[in-house]
Amino acid sequence: MAERETSAALSGRRILVVEDEAIVALWIADVLAMAGAVVIGPVGFVREARALAERETLDCAVLDYKLPDGTTAPVADLLAARGVPFVFATGYDAGPLDPRYSDRPRVQKVFASEEFLAAILSVLAPSAPAN
Repeated sequence: MAERETSAALSGRRILVVEDEAIVALWIADVLAMAGAVVIGPVGFVREARALAERETLDCAVLDYKLPDGTTAPVADLLAARGVPFVFATGYDAGPLDPRYSDRPRVQKVFASEEFLAAILSVLAPSAPAN
């Protein structure tokens, strides 16, 4: 997808970023912001992610799987219950991920911005941005 089309598709989209590695979190936030998204977070702990997932209006989320205080499975559960799509961005292969979410898109660290944005767009289309 062309850069202009990506920016149009992500413009105003509210995307939660859950990542405990600061450099990776900042890179993800930067890629999303440059594509026009509104970044919620980033946060690096499950408890923080759950709090944001409960109170924020979200279009999508990016979840690292393993954080210092546990896995993001409880966050994924909350997002799924709210109908918020999400993508796993993790260094783990599919094996360690919760089997309930084996069908969710996953980008393997280290990934290129194009691969990452394609995964985000795949879960957003064709929904309208949250208000």
